[in-house]
Amino acid sequence: MTTTRNNALKKAATLTLVGAAWLFLSAAQAKDWTAVTIATEAAYAPWNLTLPNGQIGGFEPELLADLCARMKMQCTLHSQDWDGMIPGLQAGKFDVLMDAIVITPEREKVIAFSRPYAATQGVLAAADPALIAKAGLATEMVKLSGDAQADKPYIDKLRSLLDGKTIGIQSGTAYTQFVEDNFKDIASIREYKKSGEHVLDLQAGRIDFAFDDVTFFLSTADVPDRVTMVGFKIGGPIWGPGEALAFRQDAPELKARFDEALGAALADGTVKRLSEKWFKADITP
Repeated sequence: MTTTRNNALKKAATLTLVGAAWLFLSAAQAKDWTAVTIATEAAYAPWNLTLPNGQIGGFEPELLADLCARMKMQCTLHSQDWDGMIPGLQAGKFDVLMDAIVITPEREKVIAFSRPYAATQGVLAAADPALIAKAGLATEMVKLSGDAQADKPYIDKLRSLLDGKTIGIQSGTAYTQFVEDNFKDIASIREYKKSGEHVLDLQAGRIDFAFDDVTFFLSTADVPDRVTMVGFKIGGPIWGPGEALAFRQDAPELKARFDEALGAALADGTVKRLSEKWFKADITP
């Protein structure tokens, strides 16, 4: 009995030492984030854009500057095409992504998200006066759940409008899947690397409609031959919780620091103020 107890005590002591060593190793490996690199498209106004002086500006860069000041963290912003963002993050080229990235279950399988800092709507846009007249101005906002049966009346209205037409969409976005799932059997879908490219084709008459974020189309309102939002604005659970920063899944401490700073910026009205400055609307979640 004594021998058995001594063996048990030795085993417990060994396990305690192993546990302590593991905790020490984990603490040593936890990175003390004092500097980070952030990727953004720098071409998705007014979320992010390249200014005439070559600097990156917009809603997200200004919000980022506020968050980094709160965290006392050195933040370096880089421009990156959308297609290379998530691979670049996973490869360690960047530490954070900030590009109006919508939280989706598919993306949560490979990357981690902060709490959302915005929640917006998707919408069709047209430039042809005849199509604008047929579709009507997008003055109404409807909420889609993602349930096919519940959403069917609104999807059917869009299908009637888009039948036989060509739709432009930026590739790899939350809106891309929506357009392909609901309209690829009745319309031609043309994908673009950047949203600005589908607007150019829309204005030139090479496509009939473009589908993108309401805030993006608002930013094109003052350009010549502007595009017009038509049909209805689409919000609701179909787009998920909203837009957020993205991180590698092995950097929980970095996500936690950004979550804390975002919580403070939402609570004191900073996000709302920047939203109204850049979007002329409150898009806080």
